[in-house]
Amino acid sequence: MDDFESLLKKVDSIGENDDDFESFLQKVDKIGELVKGLNSSDPEAEQKADHYIATLEADEPCRTKINRTNINTNPVSENSHEAQSAESPEQFMKTMERDAEDRKKRRRANREKAIVLKDKGNEAYAREDYETAVKYYSEGLAELRDMQPLYTNRAQAFIKLGRYKEAISDCEWALKCNERCIKAYIHMGKAYMALKNYTECRNCYEKIMEIEPAREKMVREYLTQAAVDEEREKQERDARVEFVKREDNTVPLLLEKLSRSKQDPLYYCGVVELLLQAITDCTGQTLFRLNKGFSIISDNDTVRSCLLQRSKDPHASELCVSVLRLWKVFCNGNHENQKMLMTCSVSSQSVVDLLTSEDIAVQNECLALLCLYSYTPHGRGLAIDNLNLHLLIRNLKVCISKPNKCKEITALTILENFATENRFCIQIRGVFSQTVGLPFVTILRNINAANRHLLPALISTINCLAIDDVIRHNLAHSADIWEAFLVAMNHCSGYKYNNTLYPLLGLMINVSTITSPAIQEHAISLCSRCMALLNNSDGEIISRATGVLSNILPQSPAAVHHVVERGVVRTMHKLLKGDGVAPTKYAIKTLAVCTSISDLAREELVKSDKRLSVLRCLLVSNCDEVVHGNTALCLGHCLEVEGSATDLLGTDIVLSLLRHAAGEAKRITVQKNASIALGKLCRAEPRHVNRLRELHGFEILHSCMKLITAPSQS
Repeated sequence: MDDFESLLKKVDSIGENDDDFESFLQKVDKIGELVKGLNSSDPEAEQKADHYIATLEADEPCRTKINRTNINTNPVSENSHEAQSAESPEQFMKTMERDAEDRKKRRRANREKAIVLKDKGNEAYAREDYETAVKYYSEGLAELRDMQPLYTNRAQAFIKLGRYKEAISDCEWALKCNERCIKAYIHMGKAYMALKNYTECRNCYEKIMEIEPAREKMVREYLTQAAVDEEREKQERDARVEFVKREDNTVPLLLEKLSRSKQDPLYYCGVVELLLQAITDCTGQTLFRLNKGFSIISDNDTVRSCLLQRSKDPHASELCVSVLRLWKVFCNGNHENQKMLMTCSVSSQSVVDLLTSEDIAVQNECLALLCLYSYTPHGRGLAIDNLNLHLLIRNLKVCISKPNKCKEITALTILENFATENRFCIQIRGVFSQTVGLPFVTILRNINAANRHLLPALISTINCLAIDDVIRHNLAHSADIWEAFLVAMNHCSGYKYNNTLYPLLGLMINVSTITSPAIQEHAISLCSRCMALLNNSDGEIISRATGVLSNILPQSPAAVHHVVERGVVRTMHKLLKGDGVAPTKYAIKTLAVCTSISDLAREELVKSDKRLSVLRCLLVSNCDEVVHGNTALCLGHCLEVEGSATDLLGTDIVLSLLRHAAGEAKRITVQKNASIALGKLCRAEPRHVNRLRELHGFEILHSCMKLITAPSQS
């Protein structure tokens, strides 16, 4: 039985290493099957068992080798029966089980120690004591080698210490623990970027998108940063080569002149103008950066004093204009220069403060520079991270309020572009009402020839901001906003300002998705205005007016009765006969709401379309699930009208509803509303049951019974 002792020694050696142990445990059952083979007198069985043990030795390198001594198959002495019994296969397996349990307990204890060490490492990392963090993470890994968070945390600390190769190694180990570890790919990408291995960096980030496509936005940001860093490195390399080739020291010489102190503003204006003439391409932009052009400007006392509006010199504004033009030229299309400018405290402060300068030329140059940043996601991100956004909005508002059409449009363009960024919306939530909401209300209430040209861009900007849940909630609950909407709708429809009315209705659709007391208070007036707009000659205006109706009516039964009396059912029925996805979506929702509340609405719809052909066509159309769900809901309401179910005999209504009830719609309400309508159809007219039976509908309805008994929803 020497081989049993060897196996036990192997188990002991494996137990010293958790990974080996886990692997060995998977083979315990196999070993148990082959133990009998080691005792067998059958040479083939013995050879098979011996071969498996040899495989263990080859696959699982251990510190204790297996002694493959041939088992003695000769008759044993009469005194050896007790020894054989002690070393029986059953006893061996019990030993294995006890040993496995002991090792599990040790692993749990090691895991608890590793978690404590990880927490200590995290605390050290938070204190920016990265060396200590690495120490704790390493000690944790000594306790538990396969704890993935310890590898990724240590990799992050290594990156902070500039030990990028070690960080990459840790990320690779983390991926061995968990091949879908997102953090490992993020940190590895950062480490490769620091090592300027942009190909591997991109591979890491793209792997994240393969694992979790929902993280696309985050991955795009990482890829953009990698592209910016790679572009910067190439620019600087090319600039140095070009500088040697040209033997042109113009930019360094001019920057040396600009660095001279205690000169008057006109002297610096002249130097800046010469710099503007010297810069004709990307090489010039890069040479300016490489020769510390940004810091030379910000460190110059005279220039800084003018930019921060502290100078009393009569030529201070002229110098400001020159420097702003220089910044614009050096930042145009150059991501790294844009970053350096925005991260400089003097430039990031002055570009906002100078918006309110009394000098028109200074204001215009500030707006032009900010506009440059607002056109790209990279530029917007830099501005959002480094500018005082609250002050920026206030100063842009000042520019918008001044009687200068070009300046007003530019300021609105900047605000609208920034409003497309979620981070911008989040940061201005607290000041939105005062800095944006109130001025917007004032303009809506006082539309005139002087400000009418601003409204489309202003409304578009507010609509972008209203994508943010908090800002949209504030707008929806503001009574002033809804009163202003009413005034603006009345004014624009009276003067046929469709170019303003169209975006205004779009904003109202967006905001009215929120239920609020302010909307309920003004619901009847708002619906009356929308009903009036349904006679507009512009189909887009009609579509959006219907959209506002479809969102406001569910919030006010009184408004429903009001519009039904004014003929909304006939109007919606007419719209559904026409073309266009938006009118269909809004019109069927409006009908579903009206028929759920008003008996008169149901009767009018059945009367205008006795066999409900429009609704039946919508059920089999290629419209989206919202349309199908509201159509089934509306049809169910109509089936409550006496005789309506009988009029549908001989139509395809049973099959159409059954298809939706049994379908695999993403929205459960589609199946739910179709099931309810089918149940109402059969109860109102039992002859539909025959068709249902032919289509094996009872089985389907049985499976949908829970849906049928639940409350309906639109």
